[in-house]
Amino acid sequence: MKKFKASDIMTKEIFSVQPDMTVKAVAQFFLQNNISGAPVLDDHAALVGIVTEGDVIFRDATVHAPTMITLFDAIIYLEGTQKHEQELKKIIGGKVEDIMSKDVVTISPEADLQEMATIMHEKKKHLLPVVESGKVVGIVGKADMVRAIIQEE
Repeated sequence: MKKFKASDIMTKEIFSVQPDMTVKAVAQFFLQNNISGAPVLDDHAALVGIVTEGDVIFRDATVHAPTMITLFDAIIYLEGTQKHEQELKKIIGGKVEDIMSKDVVTISPEADLQEMATIMHEKKKHLLPVVESGKVVGIVGKADMVRAIIQEE
């Protein structure tokens, strides 16, 4: 039984986008390249975020106002207002930098299948950029994981 590492199953052809791309342009980019997301790289090829179809779709979602109560003429938010502000920014954002996730979970080329599956499940991430020496060298998606699981048995 073969034990796969990220370097064995990652997609090496990286389709990346820039933070200043419009949301419409990135949606078209996803469709043209038949991908569900992409790392966001700055002008120096440094990873600054990740954007997915979910981020693009979220723009059409309904955002609920944060739950609050008033007590003695004061407003007390029962949920953090930061999450609400982030959701609003995603909905009205016109650029990738407005809708991308900045908390990117990366893996090394040596990450094994179990580690990748655990990260995807626990952190609810569907794309894992593979980073070596500070550069994105590949990306592992759910389809890559499924193919590896089938081949591993």
